[in-house]
Amino acid sequence: MRRIFLFSFFFFVSVLVISLPRKPMISKPHENKPMVVLPLYTNSRWIVDEEGQRVKLACVNWVSHLEPMVAEGLNKQPMDAISKKIVSMGFNCVRLTWPLFLVTNDSLASLTVRQSFQSLGLFESIAGIQANNPSIIDLPLIKAYQAVVSSLGANNVLVILDNRISKPSSSDGNGFFGNQYFDPDLWMKGLTRMATIFDGVTNVVGMSLRNELQGSGKNVNDWYRYMEKAAEAVHSANSDVLVIISGLSYGKDLSFLRNQQVNLTFTRKLAYEVHWNGLSDAKAWESGNQNEVCKREVDNFMRLSGFLLDQGWPLLVSEFGMDLRGTNINDNRYMNCFIGVVAELDLDWSLWTLVGSYYVREGVIGFNEYYGVLDWNWYENRNSSFLQRISALQSPFRGPGLPEHNLHNVIFHPVTGLCVLRESIYKPLKLGTCNKSEAWNYLPRRTLTLKGTDFCIEAFRLGEPAMLGYTCSLSSHQWETISDSKMQLSSKVFNGSRACLDVDSENTVVVNSCKCLSGDNMCDPGSQWFKLVDSTNSSYTSPALKLDTAFAYPYRYRYTM
Repeated sequence: MRRIFLFSFFFFVSVLVISLPRKPMISKPHENKPMVVLPLYTNSRWIVDEEGQRVKLACVNWVSHLEPMVAEGLNKQPMDAISKKIVSMGFNCVRLTWPLFLVTNDSLASLTVRQSFQSLGLFESIAGIQANNPSIIDLPLIKAYQAVVSSLGANNVLVILDNRISKPSSSDGNGFFGNQYFDPDLWMKGLTRMATIFDGVTNVVGMSLRNELQGSGKNVNDWYRYMEKAAEAVHSANSDVLVIISGLSYGKDLSFLRNQQVNLTFTRKLAYEVHWNGLSDAKAWESGNQNEVCKREVDNFMRLSGFLLDQGWPLLVSEFGMDLRGTNINDNRYMNCFIGVVAELDLDWSLWTLVGSYYVREGVIGFNEYYGVLDWNWYENRNSSFLQRISALQSPFRGPGLPEHNLHNVIFHPVTGLCVLRESIYKPLKLGTCNKSEAWNYLPRRTLTLKGTDFCIEAFRLGEPAMLGYTCSLSSHQWETISDSKMQLSSKVFNGSRACLDVDSENTVVVNSCKCLSGDNMCDPGSQWFKLVDSTNSSYTSPALKLDTAFAYPYRYRYTM
């Protein structure tokens, strides 16, 4: 009797310990982030601060290159309020666009903000800026641009200066060296001036040399020739900033770097950028099977630019985005795949766009930007659920400065941006914020085990919640990634049927029949898409005593009656 009592006591204690409520490592997504010691450098594929700690760039694009040559939205809100809003949404960085003529065309560069808007007949915008940002209304345009950078700096937001275009406009008629408005010598002169203007401005951490090179006459030889010269010019004028280089074909193609790198005199200051959006492959997402299209798009991304990570270069996805009304099927499906890739590769990124509305675009005054994370008035978030989806991507999963000995997996769900958590030994697994994620281990025997314990995820019966089990040698505890996307986690339930992890309407992790594996373009597998993401960031796992196998069976049978 005493022996039975002791076994029962230890079983009760171990279950109690693993069932205790857990304290998250950080209470809110954007609190207690480590201080960044500027300037930034590179360390292999990572961007780091001066102390060698990884700095993950989670940026948003703020447009300042259109005809008025003033950062959008300053007629709607004070710039300090916009800067604070950026921080509240979890972004640590702004990619601030600018036109070359801002610093190279004397007739434009000499204009004040008021004069620029007057020349365009935008008198309502003048009144708005006068009300919300009166300090800049009679400043020269470059001084107004500097004021925006200063406001971002006062709120601890990093800035990347992005030379978007030459002549300020929404068109792209000056896309490659030698095209109309794109004089390479004038371009390098403008880059040098901007680098000099912001030399010593500590929150300006990078300069993107040119956005989306394309157009007639594009060729690799000229790309190397001018990009190398421009990179050297920027570094000579301002050695603190990262030099960020884009490729060809609208910023998608860097494949020529696989065999020939750029030849520069400086080190630890070079990064690359790439664009990836839902239109990269026309309407393929809408017309094809999502698992198959995702594989094709990811393979293409790795072939054209992703390989640079393996070569030891930082790669910033400097433009991606979607129609935040949620009505664009192509965008919705693309984003499910894209977020999974960004999590798995732990990429730096910049969302398109902050802008809720434009002063004027394509001749429309007050043009509503449905890709903007802010609404038309620049006050509310346009789509809060989307911000939740990308919040886990705003912090690093791994990299220099994080504890290398703490390698584990988080089980990430791209459609929600949440991770798999357990509440207790008796309750089903749930989705929750990734900063509270369990540390999981995906072991060679294909079990998903709670790190530091003998508990693993079990698939028992179709339509029922996924639970933690103990006898991890059974087929119902073994998981493999299936489908072309490699994002469906599949096991066998006790009757031998193939099943996949899924999520129900209450964010409970359940076991359902695998869907949309091939062929069907009407089927949406998003709820079954998971990524096993390598992480060394701190995650909490309760300690647990090893349980005698004999005590595991009553626990399982409890859910089969």
